[in-house]
Amino acid sequence: NFTYCLATGLAKGNEHSAFAGWAFPFPGVFLVEEFIGEDEESEIVELMDRDDWKLSQSGRKKQDYGPKVNFKKQRLKAGSFTGLPSFSKKIVSQMKGCSVLGGFLPVEQCNLDYLPERGSAIDPHFDDWWLWGERLVSLNLLSKTVLSMSCDSEDSIQLFPTFGKENGELSPPGSLAETSEGMNCTFSPRLVPSREVAVAIPLPRRSLVVLYGDARYKWKHAIYRKHIEHRRVCITFRELSAEFSAGGTHEELGKELLEIALSFRGRPV
Repeated sequence: NFTYCLATGLAKGNEHSAFAGWAFPFPGVFLVEEFIGEDEESEIVELMDRDDWKLSQSGRKKQDYGPKVNFKKQRLKAGSFTGLPSFSKKIVSQMKGCSVLGGFLPVEQCNLDYLPERGSAIDPHFDDWWLWGERLVSLNLLSKTVLSMSCDSEDSIQLFPTFGKENGELSPPGSLAETSEGMNCTFSPRLVPSREVAVAIPLPRRSLVVLYGDARYKWKHAIYRKHIEHRRVCITFRELSAEFSAGGTHEELGKELLEIALSFRGRPV
């Protein structure tokens, strides 16, 4: 019932929903359109397709490049992990130019293949945070889709009314006081339960999206079947949590895994 607006960072109520005309700040999303070009996209997918895709859950196929992990028992070892694939070296280098990715060192890469014929989807979930760090980075290839965000929290969200401008844009909540000056009406925020709110983040083809902060830890993310219209390939990179980073309990193991990952000589495990 809300759609994320890249230009303002607001989640805006959809026109035909009960929240039309209302918005709230949705922090923790960084999105770059056309992160790579068409030729690079074709080359990457061609290289992926030279390796086997393993069947995964919910109609997806996957290729994993990462350590062997038992999340339930919180056990981890390198196993047969030989690093990220060679084609990712250029992508990782390019990510360094993104303002929110300073110091981002990917230790794991997961490629996912979605097809409408297989009913491909992924249910609302949080990515693990015992092993994986704050920033989740995904490159969306071959077709557009929608990242659907939902929240199970008992908290409420404060909505603000939006105001039309001459250019059709909506003003952010921070400008409400200025906008309402001289107008013969009062604008009051509105509280709604978090559980009643769903936010759609449109992901254009070849876009890069980063989830961090609230979008990483408070909101679950999902890809629904209705938003897979054609083949979609997604590359997700994850960094290490503080526990496996400098000063953490498992710092040495983290160093070992990063050294393997950033050799860029890997094959799917």
